[in-house]
Amino acid sequence: MRVLVVTAVPAERDAVTAASPRHAEVPLPGGATLHRTARFDVLAAGVGPAAAAAGAATALTAAELAGDRYDLVVSAGIAGGFQPGAPLASLVVSDAIVAADLGAQTADGFRSATELGFGVTGHRSPEALVRAVAESTGAARGEVLTVSTVTGTAERAAELTARHPEALAEAMEGFGVAEAAAAHGVPALELRAVSNAVGPRDRAAWRIGDALAALTDAFRRIPSALVVPPAEKAEVTP
Repeated sequence: MRVLVVTAVPAERDAVTAASPRHAEVPLPGGATLHRTARFDVLAAGVGPAAAAAGAATALTAAELAGDRYDLVVSAGIAGGFQPGAPLASLVVSDAIVAADLGAQTADGFRSATELGFGVTGHRSPEALVRAVAESTGAARGEVLTVSTVTGTAERAAELTARHPEALAEAMEGFGVAEAAAAHGVPALELRAVSNAVGPRDRAAWRIGDALAALTDAFRRIPSALVVPPAEKAEVTP
């Protein structure tokens, strides 16, 4: 099984590759570099959904052209956790990957792109795979939200929770990765280690080092769980 792991920044990529230290560097079109381990191909694609989608699409296309298609794409890294469901340094795996701010702000509140008739705003992860990853890593299951602007106030955190009561984490890349995977017919999931609480920004309370260590430990535990049933395809949800 071939697995592509997409992170935002090199520190997250290195946390994943540390789970299987030996790796080669494989150049991609456009100047990006895959870090190949015995278990995963890992790409630091950049911050935000656009960079994540572009990087993932490049890697997926290169693999298909080489006749070595990926079976699964994982968006991975650190994230904000909605409290109390996702404590600091804990893990979250996606039941669904949701674009939380893709839409329009109206006088009656936020309306998603799906409600406006402009496509989808979510992708569901394969149930059997999510269950296996949760069992092997201890990750909590829930929605992982993708935002282009990180939440920095209690009011915004409350708004997101009201609209997405199943949300456990917030990051900036998952939906872009899932969009690229869906375009190639490949299932996707998101695995995040919680470095901070969603809400007012309190940098003194952040636990980035602990979250990166938790990410490494998770990728040491999950290889045997990463088996996608043949019938599983990329699944779209409103």
